[in-house]
Amino acid sequence: MKKRALIAICIGIALILLGSIFAGVFNSGAAGTKIKRISFETANGRLSGLLYMPKGAGADNPRPTVIVTHGYLNSAEMQDANAIELSRRGYVVLALDQYDHGHSDLNDAVYEAFGGETFTGMWFPFWINSMHDAVAYMYEQPYVLKDEAGNGIIGVTGHSMGGFGSTMALAMDEQEAMATGVRKIYCGLTEGSDFSYTGFVGIDVAAADALGGGRTMGKVAAQYDEFFFNAPDAPAGTVRRKDYVSTPDGLAFLQQTESAQANTWYETSDGGKRIIYEPAQTHPWNHFSKNTTAYAVEFYTEAFKDYNANIRDVAATKQVWQLKEIFECVALVGFIFLIIGVASLLIEVPFFNKAKSPELKPLPSVTGTSSKFGTFALLLCLILLPGIFFSPLMDGGAGSDMVNILMYAGIAFAIAGCLGFIYSLFDKQNRKPLLIGTIFVMIAGVGLALIAHFPMYPDGKTFSALGVNSIAYWTIGCAAIALLGMSVVYVASKANKGVTFKDYGVTFHPVRILVSLLVAVITIVVAYAVLFLMDLLFKADFRIWTFAFKTFDLAIIPKILTYLPTFLLFYIVSTISITINTNTEKLQGIKGYLLAIALNAGGGMLWLIHQYGKLFATGVAAHPGSALSGIVLVAMIPTLSIAAIISRNLYKKTGNIWVPAFLNAILMTTMTIANTMIAFK
Repeated sequence: MKKRALIAICIGIALILLGSIFAGVFNSGAAGTKIKRISFETANGRLSGLLYMPKGAGADNPRPTVIVTHGYLNSAEMQDANAIELSRRGYVVLALDQYDHGHSDLNDAVYEAFGGETFTGMWFPFWINSMHDAVAYMYEQPYVLKDEAGNGIIGVTGHSMGGFGSTMALAMDEQEAMATGVRKIYCGLTEGSDFSYTGFVGIDVAAADALGGGRTMGKVAAQYDEFFFNAPDAPAGTVRRKDYVSTPDGLAFLQQTESAQANTWYETSDGGKRIIYEPAQTHPWNHFSKNTTAYAVEFYTEAFKDYNANIRDVAATKQVWQLKEIFECVALVGFIFLIIGVASLLIEVPFFNKAKSPELKPLPSVTGTSSKFGTFALLLCLILLPGIFFSPLMDGGAGSDMVNILMYAGIAFAIAGCLGFIYSLFDKQNRKPLLIGTIFVMIAGVGLALIAHFPMYPDGKTFSALGVNSIAYWTIGCAAIALLGMSVVYVASKANKGVTFKDYGVTFHPVRILVSLLVAVITIVVAYAVLFLMDLLFKADFRIWTFAFKTFDLAIIPKILTYLPTFLLFYIVSTISITINTNTEKLQGIKGYLLAIALNAGGGMLWLIHQYGKLFATGVAAHPGSALSGIVLVAMIPTLSIAAIISRNLYKKTGNIWVPAFLNAILMTTMTIANTMIAFK
């Protein structure tokens, strides 16, 4: 076992090094750009970002500059495509972490000024000033080009909430220019944002148009954007096909009255130019798209055409950012190998081997038509129920109609468990297993009813990672459903067959549990130490699209600990389910891993296929009101799939659930919190 663990570690390190080195190469445009992480203090807090400095740029050769930034639940790295392609053509680029994302922090006093611990009080402040404050900093840098009048040759591009921040920065810059006579921002391109949120603070399309100042401005308005670009008379639910240039806001932005065309430049009355791009893609697809990246290159080539003397003439479609993503995905695979290898090695050495139980022998596979059908039906329910109740739990929340079904079901099963408990007192042959089983049915039923009825994660300083709260609610709901299902099945068919907790991988040995926790903690520390080293050396993290293991500031550790109990409960139940359902004689190979993935992520996969298949086929999604939840689920699928692989691999090596449950809970909670917006750290 030690040899296999060492092989896994070596494979992991090799893949991490290969992926990180080449990711660094393509991040820098084959060494044509120097990249460093910077941070700076502002009146509102501290901003951080990745500065891309092209070869030759400097105080003696200032360049046009573009600040790019991310959306609500992301960080600077999500703008890799724009940062790489613009910098390798010669522009200075700052990929910005907005306040309270990544490595940036907003002063708590700013939150209090916006309403404190309410949702809007925590949601509004970070994006209003992030881009504006970054522009103020970059304007003062000697490598940023200015014209003879002192106006900054700076472009701003943001995706989603970053787009709203860019719109705010453009408007605020024009307002300041009325007093100072100097404009710091020369042009701006937003991606995945209209004027719906800036309108709440006074910058609607009319105000933005009036404050255009003759600038070149553009918008990427995806046809299948889950949130924005809706026509005023559109039906309820925003996950549907759009045509922004035909809407009143789109026409007003282009200063057209009757009709306009996408991907077409229009001159404005103040001497500026504007364009709207309409790719056939979704909201998060914007920042993982060759087409949208080409739009950004084309936009800035046109906007900065009077200042492009030192800019390389490279076709907009000639891009290398995809190679960085591929190699970071290679490093991601290596990261999982490393985690499994380190944990597997630790449990083989003295003291840490106390995490192991006696060998967990495979259970006999079911035989007979009725038994096979029953097993298939059970597995199908376990796979489908998380998907069926995904939208109700994520979007409806406690008290909604579908979630109330769970509440009533929980109450019914709690009553049934109570009656079963009374019956078991008179069953001399199977009294103990039935007592235990019915107690768990009661606990699971009551738990499900309470979860379905009461909001679990109220806004406030404690649960201030707002984007995580709905995810946590869904996971704890799934845990309650799975626990109830396993308890009922145990009472109905397994209690009388001598099945015990050990067959589920559950052993209540205090030393074993504590040592398992220690193994998990050490494994995560080692793995993240490697991640931080790769970030330091190559500015590479381990990701694919919106799913990423990335560096974080130690200040978020209290938030990780806050959300850890929820995810620990989920991964304990999840690992138990995977153990009992895949530890059979016929599921010892790849079939067992595939079933484990299906149990964890199958319902979510089917939900996404249904949601987006219908959207692209008909123009209206299966759940038109599930905008953010669908986007979040895209990253949750690899999260749950990787967790399933870790669970199955390590329960087989330890003979119990504790190491994989602790490991998955700590790993995935850390990953989730590091990738989101956190107010009140």
